[in-house]
Amino acid sequence: MATLIIEGGRQLRGEVTASGSKNGALALMAATLLVEGEVVIHNLPRIRDVLTMVEMLRCLGAKPRLSDDGTLVVDASEIITNEAPSHLVSKMRASFQVLGPLLARTGSARVGIPGGCNIGQRPIDLHIKGLTALGATVLNDGGIVEAESSELHGARIYLDFPSAGATAQIMMAATLILGSTTIENAASEPEIQDVARLLNKCGARIQGAGSDTIHIEGVKRLHGAMHDNIPDRIEVGTLALAALNTGGDIFIRGAVSEHCNAVLLKMQEVGARVIEETDGIHVSPLRRPVLAVDLVTLPYPGFPTDLQQPMGAVLATAAGSSVITEKVYEGRFRYLGELERMGAHTRVEGQTAVIRGVTRLHAAHVTAYDLRAGAAMAIAALGAEGTTVISDVEHIRRGYENFEQKLNSLGATVRTGDTPLEEGSSCLE
Repeated sequence: MATLIIEGGRQLRGEVTASGSKNGALALMAATLLVEGEVVIHNLPRIRDVLTMVEMLRCLGAKPRLSDDGTLVVDASEIITNEAPSHLVSKMRASFQVLGPLLARTGSARVGIPGGCNIGQRPIDLHIKGLTALGATVLNDGGIVEAESSELHGARIYLDFPSAGATAQIMMAATLILGSTTIENAASEPEIQDVARLLNKCGARIQGAGSDTIHIEGVKRLHGAMHDNIPDRIEVGTLALAALNTGGDIFIRGAVSEHCNAVLLKMQEVGARVIEETDGIHVSPLRRPVLAVDLVTLPYPGFPTDLQQPMGAVLATAAGSSVITEKVYEGRFRYLGELERMGAHTRVEGQTAVIRGVTRLHAAHVTAYDLRAGAAMAIAALGAEGTTVISDVEHIRRGYENFEQKLNSLGATVRTGDTPLEEGSSCLE
């Protein structure tokens, strides 16, 4: 079993560079399926989800090449199948985003219900609603979503919830559908904006990305382009919270403060000094222990659900009681049971958790139940007394590039018992 072994009590100090966005990379990679030509994307993180998506593109007929420096070259001029391999789809949620591009390119698509982290229900109904509005017939046949249409058309679509996945899915499909499409109550995440920038470079006509209304004028075809993936705002928040939990002082080069406003403001509220610079973010403590706070997770620009668990690890040793309300995914409090193994005091009532701060956590053997829970366990371990062992760290590999190496470069003592990152699965598995 893969484990991460972390010696607590060491302050994180120094400089680290933010990796490219995980969520952004996966959406950009799905978007390349719309393009008849060569797309070059720089600054992709070499993580398991990216390697899985590389194999997904290859299985669909595209020709992807991922370099060690994080540069991906994709030529999707030829699509040989409109069916995504189920064993790849089952590994991560973002793989479902190939449905819209395949539908727009070929007129039909078959993609399984996606897998990934177990953090509660993540329904695909908004994806289906949007594609149906665009003229597709969408059926769920035994866990396989089938979409087809002989004549897609533009539409006006209102999302009941500003889902980033559904917004990207509909926006990508609409780029190759002649006519006008408007997405209202759209997600506004930086990753959505970045996909729109790439597609516009390729000849798409998208306006309003970053607002709650996105307008797309469909075009007949897209051409190749070059693009830089944005920095990973969730990794930035994770590293900043890790530094804060150890009383450390770090500079995160490449971090874009505008993408992290909600997190940075909440960190200042608990007692961090945050200095926003042109080339990154400087984080250090103003007080120890940090102060208890209340927070609510919301779609961007609200506090991101992906940083609720890492923040919970920090609040476990805050002065006072904190209240966390999770409004995005209902399964994201499972990590609190693992924090209790380390001495935390928590209570969960529905979608609300109360964390009563203790003086210090102690080492324990804990489990990373999902990607961000794994990050939370690491943050807790860094500030705890003794040596903590974290199991199931494959989840961390899915979303953080060189996780232990970056922590060690800042003065942490982190060892790993698992094998190096392997390439993606084959199409035939």
